[in-house]
Amino acid sequence: MLIIKRVSDIEELVGIQKLQQANLRRNLEISEAEAQGFVLAEYTFEFLESMHKASPSVIAKNGEEVVGYALVSLPAIRHQHDLLGDLFDTIDKTTYGHGLLKEAKYVVVGQLCVAKEFRGIGMVQQLYQFFKNELKKDFDYCITDVAEDNPRSLKAHQKTGFQIVDTLHYGGVRWDIVLWDWTK
Repeated sequence: MLIIKRVSDIEELVGIQKLQQANLRRNLEISEAEAQGFVLAEYTFEFLESMHKASPSVIAKNGEEVVGYALVSLPAIRHQHDLLGDLFDTIDKTTYGHGLLKEAKYVVVGQLCVAKEFRGIGMVQQLYQFFKNELKKDFDYCITDVAEDNPRSLKAHQKTGFQIVDTLHYGGVRWDIVLWDWTK
């Protein structure tokens, strides 16, 4: 049975890391990465614990197996990972609406991933809807970044309601910074 919930124990963090490892671009064949999408940032277990302590992430479970996740990233953890630090710094310099985003209440999705066998059934939208329902009382915007060479991911984000608001160059990769406006 598929359920979507917030992380509540260490085994679920282990499940996130296992799913992340299985979907890192460096662990996939090029053709699979192009067709199915991928994740680029690799997080240590200790970093996942830090993220969880700041605000538990959203996961999808099939029985006991983590089959999807959307990592909640708050400013408190921004300097514990270079890519997230650069993302937060770029967001804070980005204008949206009538001002700089650093003046707004926003939450960052540190990474989103869905297991291969659960793709194409709307899991991204389900994860994000749960994410929004859990966090919208505290935030006006949900922001993340998508590697330019991952069009499947960008399409899924745009289908959810994200729009491109800026770009970031990190690690030789161009990233689209996308924002989902929860005030509308």
